[in-house]
Amino acid sequence: MERRMDQRRGKYNVDWDTDIDNRFDEDSLSATHTDLALEARDMVSRQSGADVIPGIASSVDEDGDIKITRISVETAEAGQRIGKLPGNYITIEVPGLRQKDSELQDRVATKFAQVFEEFMSNLGITKDAKVLVIGLGNWNVTPDALGPIVVENVMVTRHYFELMPDQVSPGYRAVSAIAPGVLGTTGIESSEIVQGIVEKSKPDLVIAIDALASRSLDRVNSTIQIADTGIHPGSGIGNKRKGLTREILGIPVIAIGVPTVVYASTIVNNAIDLMHNHFARQTSNTKEILGLLDNLQEQERLSLVKEVLNPVGHDLLVTPKEIDQFIEDIANIIASGLNAALHDAVDTDNVAAFTH
Repeated sequence: MERRMDQRRGKYNVDWDTDIDNRFDEDSLSATHTDLALEARDMVSRQSGADVIPGIASSVDEDGDIKITRISVETAEAGQRIGKLPGNYITIEVPGLRQKDSELQDRVATKFAQVFEEFMSNLGITKDAKVLVIGLGNWNVTPDALGPIVVENVMVTRHYFELMPDQVSPGYRAVSAIAPGVLGTTGIESSEIVQGIVEKSKPDLVIAIDALASRSLDRVNSTIQIADTGIHPGSGIGNKRKGLTREILGIPVIAIGVPTVVYASTIVNNAIDLMHNHFARQTSNTKEILGLLDNLQEQERLSLVKEVLNPVGHDLLVTPKEIDQFIEDIANIIASGLNAALHDAVDTDNVAAFTH
């Protein structure tokens, strides 16, 4: 554990996960890019001035300080409009996760397990379906280590079903897990590795966990997205590399992601919004202070900020300073939730016995 933490703190000179690199490519990144369907929908709503987007259905549930938004992209036209594939997306927002409240973390893990179990049921995944968990990302880069750490804490049982099936107690299913590494260290696309494993082990479902990028500082380190559209590295910016999808693997793929980074341009843009709101409380004429910036729409302003930062290489990927501890905490939440959702014999009372 200590050696792994040392690696992620930068003792080894390694690159970001290549999938992350391509997704965040500066030359082709659009001003509206986000990995969260919720943010993409909200951006289109603000631009169009309409609360309802044709072809997109949504609902919101709140359980105390846990907010759950369900979005269904029902048509290809609606998906193209928000830059997401047709499918179902669930976003769990918990701003309090930044406070390191262990009781809240347990509640989020329980809620995540309930939501995920319902999500699988809606996809027709049975209680005895075999599951392969894929932890995408780079062990050695902290904001990108979510997938591998989740895999380390997931309860794997497939070998018991293979070697001693008559001794497996009721309430468990066959679960296998792997962190395939990244292209920069293996020389092999993650999709190719997973395809080979799927062909040999023949699971009924793939669950892929990956780090995401957000357009909102408020959602970094406090949001979990679940989607049945699979993982599409770089799809939002026109990247053509293979993803992990039902079309490619031949079985359902559920993606789980947590935003761990934002662009510096996003931070600058959010700071301008905060400045505007602050000055608006102090004076009735913000144009005297902010000048032309006050006349620009949000997307125009973000494009301007990126135009200023990109040529000088200052549109950096930024992550909070507490990312080391957070990545461990959120990975444990997801792993605990998966263990409870995948195995009926695991519940909120005993889930801690199956994670580190």
